[in-house]
Amino acid sequence: MNKSKLSVRQMCVLALFLAIEIIMYLTPIGYLRINALSVTLMHVPVIILASTMGPAAGAFLGFIFGCTSVIGATMTPGITSFVFSPFITVGGISGNFFSLVIALVPRILLGVVAGYVFKFAKKYAKNTPVAAGIAAAVATVCHTIMVLGLIVILFGPQYSQALGISQAALNGVMAGVIGTNMIPEVIVAVVSNMALATALSSRYVGIAQQA
Repeated sequence: MNKSKLSVRQMCVLALFLAIEIIMYLTPIGYLRINALSVTLMHVPVIILASTMGPAAGAFLGFIFGCTSVIGATMTPGITSFVFSPFITVGGISGNFFSLVIALVPRILLGVVAGYVFKFAKKYAKNTPVAAGIAAAVATVCHTIMVLGLIVILFGPQYSQALGISQAALNGVMAGVIGTNMIPEVIVAVVSNMALATALSSRYVGIAQQA
């Protein structure tokens, strides 16, 4: 197979995942808002596609994931939505260019990390489900840490002000999010990727197994 071109079957899979990502965004499935933060399942299709079709496809869908964050934060803003959208001002705090960095960069890298970790793990584990599980776990953890880390680094004082807490207490809040929100996100991603990426890569797409 010529890897420089996508087959019709691969293009259909890519279009399917793009549609899934958009549908998830338009329904409560994508973002489960809890106070100022939210639990997201939008990362799951990105990881599955990256494991199935490779890092480039994962990066593309990750970009779409990031765009939905910007759109959602802009159209239905919460008290901390300024960290994801440069187009709004909430409580006197405005988003800026770094809002786009937080919204887009971790999501693009989510697909890249998932794709490369899957390839690396499959090469040494010789087992597609195991590689898929490892890729999902590593990518989800990296994504969560990147998003929260960038929020603290780029918007620490403003985020603390929006939450009504001291900046010193912010690290504790973020650690709590990592310990709670990330766990269900990892579990869902691992289970989904082990099942779906295995089926897709072996039956429908095949790029991940040939790489």
